[in-house]
Formats: sequence, C-alpha cells, structure tokens
Amino acid sequence: MEGIIQKFILFLEKDKRLSLNTLQSYKRDIEQYISYLKEINLLNITNTNKTTVITYLLHLQKKGRAVSTISRNLASIRSLYQYMYKNTLIDADPTVDLDSPKVEKKLPQILSTSEVELLLDQPKCVDLKGYRDKAMLELLYATGIRVSELINLNLSEVNLEMGFIKCNKGLRERVIPIGSIAVNALVEYLNKSRNLLIQKPDEKALFVNINGGRLTRQGFWKIIKQYKNQAKINKDITPHTLRHSFAAHLLENGADLRSIQEMLGHSDISSTQVYAQIAKNKIKEVYKKTHPRA
Repeated sequence: MEGIIQKFILFLEKDKRLSLNTLQSYKRDIEQYISYLKEINLLNITNTNKTTVITYLLHLQKKGRAVSTISRNLASIRSLYQYMYKNTLIDADPTVDLDSPKVEKKLPQILSTSEVELLLDQPKCVDLKGYRDKAMLELLYATGIRVSELINLNLSEVNLEMGFIKCNKGLRERVIPIGSIAVNALVEYLNKSRNLLIQKPDEKALFVNINGGRLTRQGFWKIIKQYKNQAKINKDITPHTLRHSFAAHLLENGADLRSIQEMLGHSDISSTQVYAQIAKNKIKEVYKKTHPRA
C-alpha cells in the first residue's frame, strides 16, 4: 500500500507539477485515509470499494470535520483512485458516482481602501525589518500575488526599471505590473536593508529573514498579524486578505474580470467571479444607506 502511495505522490509532483502546499495537502489527506483503512483492518487499498469511501467520509463527519475539509478529502482520495484505475491497479474507480458534499461558498474578507492604507502605513522605515516589511506589504497589495509566491520570489524575477515581476506556478508563468509606490518601497529595501540582512552574496531570495535566509510563510503570517494589531483593524486578516482586497478594489475601479483573472493566476474564471459578487453586495449596501426610499 505504501508503495502505491509513494508512486502517486511522485506522479503529482513530477507529472502534475503541483505546488508544494497543494502537494502537502494531498499527501496529508491520503495518509489520514490510509491510517483509517489500517484501523479497520483493511491493509490493501485495492480491496476497498465505494462503501469504504462513504464510511470514511461519514467517519470524518462524526469527528466534526468541516464540509469543506470532507470535500477536499474526497477530492484527494478520488485523485488517488483515478491514478490507480489508469494504471490498472484496480478494476473500477469506487469514487466515480460519489458527489462531493456541497460547500457553502463564503465571500472572502476584504479591507476597505482606508484600512489597506492604515495597514500599509504600519511598517516604519527606521530599521532593516521596517524597510523589508514595508516592501513586502506594498508588493503584495500592488500585485495580488499569493503569499507562497511572494516568499518564493527571487531577485532575478523583479524588474524595477520596467516595473513588473515574474511569477511561476507549475508550468504557468505570468508577468504582473507593479505601481510606483511598491517600486519605491522595493528600491528602499534593496538599497538600505537586503544587502545587510543576507549572509551569502549569491542569495537568490528577494525577501529574507533576520538570519539572512528565505522568509517562510509562518514568518510572514506573524508579520501581518503584528501590523494588523498595531493598526487596530477589527477584521480577521490572513496572508490572503491583501490578495482579495487587490482584486476587489481593481473591480470596483473598472478593471475587467479577465484582466484580474490573468493577474491573479486563476486557471478558471469562476474563481475570479467571486469578486464580482463582493462588488454587487457593496453596491446594495451603498443603495440601502443612501437612497431615500431604500
């Protein structure tokens, strides 16, 4: 059973070219499923069937797992069985007719433009960390890139003269423009902070920690929480909040969905359409507050 799982993960990594975070998510879901099979004395995954999968999903439900978590687990398990079926390891895919539990789509939390300005004003350019944090937050809001893309950016992927960055996700590369404020923040960081933070002159990472190595996702999460508390913003801010705000504010100011989709790197326009719903909700709120007969 372990051999099949190892080959499946390798397939996802080499053939599907999934991001590290997505790969780890698949691996975690599959490992939990395999642990469950062992608990019920099913030691060979080729002996499982549709009842096995349904029983596992019910098991997750009884443990209080969220509908979104159960849905993601089924997607991971489905991918595993599809791989096994295509490689003739099983005669039939037990997940073929299984429907994913319906997940209630929550609109992402966004900041108002004034809240964004308040957050971006928090890092003070008085020390090495301040220059770095200011540049990171400005770049994140200016481009809408994912936090994983931000921390994986290399110095060679930033062109300040032309005002753009290159982002690579799997086989797709996208070029995203950056505005003058973010460019200025990056110039300040590169001139006054990064060269003093790095330990190796050939360091590739654009953003580094105080030890001179590439900044981690956890490190960035702590940074944004710190500035959220300093700004006294009464909203749950995650590393993704500036990405959502970037997209919503572009749409509010007249950008078309296709352009936003391209900049965000969404493979499907449906992922971008959620921001149109946010814009509609905002228009309704404005109408209710301002129209005399609302």
